[in-house]
Amino acid sequence: MGLKEELNLSKPFAFAEHEALLNLYLTGAMIRKWGTEFLRQFGLTDVQFNLLMLLKYQGRREDLSQARLSKMMLVNRANITGLVDRLEKAGLVKRTGDPKDRRTNHIVLTAIGATRVNRVDPLYGKEMRRITSGLTEREFKHLIQICGKIRANL
Repeated sequence: MGLKEELNLSKPFAFAEHEALLNLYLTGAMIRKWGTEFLRQFGLTDVQFNLLMLLKYQGRREDLSQARLSKMMLVNRANITGLVDRLEKAGLVKRTGDPKDRRTNHIVLTAIGATRVNRVDPLYGKEMRRITSGLTEREFKHLIQICGKIRANL
């Protein structure tokens, strides 16, 4: 079913660019809604899960500071502070001071945080494969390339 039918529009889109971007927007909104519902059963938000996944996969070889995490997650430092505060209160992460710079905190998974993310990660992966099961490897690469081109123009 096309977007025109999904939105119950009586006339076609005037511009293909509008239809394409609206498709991206609607798809992103639906993915976010799905993610919110999926992660709720594990007591996590999509942003919390993203941070835990970054710590799991990016934090193994290097210390991840709050500033670095905020850049990786595309949020400002004030937002990352509150996010880390909530995850630390829940026992999922901990801050460790940087002996070279007392203004810097590194964020690491706790044992509880590692257990939680390790429990969710394979189930999340399974759902990602289900949702994208109609796409070929070539289509994945093309989609990634197209999204990158659009972001470059923003």
